[in-house]
Amino acid sequence: MENIKIIAKNKKSRHDYFILSTYEAGIILQGTEVKSIRENRINFMDSYARVKDGELWLVGMHISPYEKANLFNHDPLRPRKLLMHSREIERLRRDTEEKGLTLVPLSIYLKNGLVKLGLGLAKGKHLYDLSIGTETTAVAWLLF
Repeated sequence: MENIKIIAKNKKSRHDYFILSTYEAGIILQGTEVKSIRENRINFMDSYARVKDGELWLVGMHISPYEKANLFNHDPLRPRKLLMHSREIERLRRDTEEKGLTLVPLSIYLKNGLVKLGLGLAKGKHLYDLSIGTETTAVAWLLF
């Protein structure tokens, strides 16, 4: 049985984007980053994921420094490597480059003691789409 504890959700991403598909990725963190995440000291503002040299990177997610750490604390805005199968990374690279889609973080959670990141392959909404924001709008968009 899976033991899942949701740490934080990126509610703004579902408001600003049509989420076409979701993925789960592992994330490489330092020890003080894990402790800060467990204290819910993270911010998704302006964060996104991108494929660079066949690797998936999370850019712009702010993890606050751990208060009880000494001078070996982490950089809050450093790029973090995401762990996925190479076939999935290649599929995401094709979708982001050819179709112009975006990879946005949806949530961060603990799964059996490991930190996981929920990613969404998304299409940006236009200004007139922001007020509606229902699932039927996303389905209607896909049909046209």
